[in-house]
Amino acid sequence: MKNESVLKKEFSEKEVQRLRNVVSGNAGDRTLKGVGYSKTQDFYQEGDIWTENGRQWTIKDGIKQNITKLDKAKEAVMPLFCPSCSRIMNKNLDKETYSYFRHCFDCHVDFEFELKKKGLWDDYVNNLHNKTIDETIEGYKKWLEELINETNSGYVSEQGEVQKWTGGINRELAEKSLDETIAYLESLKK
Repeated sequence: MKNESVLKKEFSEKEVQRLRNVVSGNAGDRTLKGVGYSKTQDFYQEGDIWTENGRQWTIKDGIKQNITKLDKAKEAVMPLFCPSCSRIMNKNLDKETYSYFRHCFDCHVDFEFELKKKGLWDDYVNNLHNKTIDETIEGYKKWLEELINETNSGYVSEQGEVQKWTGGINRELAEKSLDETIAYLESLKK
């Protein structure tokens, strides 16, 4: 009998591919194709709002953030770093400047310097002045509306007795005063 070397083992496709990769010098290549679930990726832009896993999300300043009931409270807290220049905000003036302008004092000084250099400083100051007057007018309107709509049909005294009062605010006089005050405030605008 001849000395035959007969291989009595069958090779799987994976093993054949592995040997081909080794011989060709690509030992690290894959031998199988992976099959599985891949989630579709959604891309969002700045300011987009979406719901994922029962939570609302948005993108602010390039960062994905969860929208919560306390978002308004987050805005009142000064961050560690300035959103504009990324410097540490630890000076006393930074807190007040951030509450108004949403950047550090140094950034605001640079901003005002650029306005003065371009000759836009007077327009900027006038716009700030007019904005303050507009906010005052809106606040006064809301306050007077609440005062007019307030009911004063009865009060409970210190002894626990319910007292019925008559009277209240004279609507016509209040509206006349509102119109006069708004006209005066409008005259202060530049």
